[in-house]
Amino acid sequence: MKENYLHVSFPSLSENVSLSRVIVASFAAQLDFTLNELEEIRVATSEAVSNCVIHAYPDQPGEVRLELKIKDDTLMIKVIDEGCGIEDLELARTPAYSSNPERMGLGLVFMESFMDEMTIESQPQKGTQVLMVKRPERSKNGNHDGQ
Repeated sequence: MKENYLHVSFPSLSENVSLSRVIVASFAAQLDFTLNELEEIRVATSEAVSNCVIHAYPDQPGEVRLELKIKDDTLMIKVIDEGCGIEDLELARTPAYSSNPERMGLGLVFMESFMDEMTIESQPQKGTQVLMVKRPERSKNGNHDGQ
């Protein structure tokens, strides 16, 4: 498959979380993902975008960028904000940790468990970039006959 990409930006409004799920699922459907894998991709993306809405811009909406890319049977998802950043990235990756006491703090755990790879780069007051990578399980097994 040829390389394909999509870049979209939108305000960090809660109603755009569901929009990001639809966008990523439609784009990811170009690859041979199972329905379960597509749901994992949707959940991981909505968690990343939700983090932008809830944490990156706590006082007023800011911009969220969603960058999707398909290359060599691999889906790459970047969620980028220019918000407040993450003070302690190691602590933020701890299960059940949240800077907001009303949240469960499992978003990063879900994102990491549902994707093949996940990296986070963040600088306080400059923003955060999450890169998630997913390959169809059928492709990993070398099974290309649709089984």
